[in-house]
Amino acid sequence: MTISAADILPLSYARANFSELAEEVKAGAEKIITKNGESYIALIDARRLDYYHQLERERIHLLLIDEAGKGLDDIAAGRVQDARAAIQTIKRRRTAA
Repeated sequence: MTISAADILPLSYARANFSELAEEVKAGAEKIITKNGESYIALIDARRLDYYHQLERERIHLLLIDEAGKGLDDIAAGRVQDARAAIQTIKRRRTAA
């Protein structure tokens, strides 16, 4: 859904007309509330917020799967190092610096 200029409202207007705005949002609109001329908050339906959170969780899971795949590719290509040896190397570098 796109936001139009009519969906950008000052906080004072939102306070005075909250019930009407809530009904519009429940019907599918999204509102941007401004304070001192700057974006301040967004008013969206609770179900849509849940959906946005679900999308974010799915995106994180996809990123983790991608990173796991890269790790498996490294293992298959022999690009591995013993964890204890790697930590010791890092510690020696930090001590030398």
